[in-house]
Amino acid sequence: MALGSPTSGNDRSRADLQAVIGPQGERALVVIPTFNERENLPTIIGRLHAALPGIHVLVVDDSSPDGTGEVADGLAADDPADRIRVVHRTEKDGLGKAYLRGFAWGLDRDYAVIIEMDADGSHAPEQLHRLLDAINAGADLAIGSRYVPGGQLVNWPKRREFLSRGANTYARLALGAKVHDITAGFRAYRRTVLDKIDLASVESAGYCFQIDLAWRAVRAGFDVREVPITFTEREIGESKMSGGVMGEAFLMVARWGLQSRLEKLGIR
Repeated sequence: MALGSPTSGNDRSRADLQAVIGPQGERALVVIPTFNERENLPTIIGRLHAALPGIHVLVVDDSSPDGTGEVADGLAADDPADRIRVVHRTEKDGLGKAYLRGFAWGLDRDYAVIIEMDADGSHAPEQLHRLLDAINAGADLAIGSRYVPGGQLVNWPKRREFLSRGANTYARLALGAKVHDITAGFRAYRRTVLDKIDLASVESAGYCFQIDLAWRAVRAGFDVREVPITFTEREIGESKMSGGVMGEAFLMVARWGLQSRLEKLGIR
């Protein structure tokens, strides 16, 4: 499967950017979960289609009281290229569940690559090609990493950076996974990964959802690669991170790490 010829650097031609849709009809889908992001959503989708005109977008809105869902519907209706779709969820039960809904939607429609991206502008659409280049180069899962050489943080409070780096170090040690930014939410999956890792059994809903899926991919033997990205603190709206979400991640990672070690000892 190829999504177009890999290209390095930022000097990318319009024809190359349109090659996100591959020569044999392969398609890529960006899943964007939203809750109260009406001010950010038009900008992020506009930037995405300016950078990658051929990319398709699925907005998964959790009944945002600020009208984000209606904004998304308007963007879809006004897009002459018919690249935007919207799913409205009546429940708000975590980021992971929203992504799972989006993954199922994309898999049912035969997308070859499914991408996670935040609506708040923290993930630069202009750098999405780095993840797709990694997929084209053979990766099964490409993770946009803040913590590999070339990765950057912009305007992030030191406290949150400390917590993020600590969480990644903890997860790496507990699981034995060689992923530096296993909590990152900017990533691209080949559909073969999502087909194999049993999405129906995924229970993690919040912060640990990203750890869960990356860990499943690693354990299944997939080629997981990290590429450097610039992560920028949101300018509009509020972070959805909470202490309860962090606590869930801490406990679940400890459980997964223990299970893995017991399995290596032949104990189940």
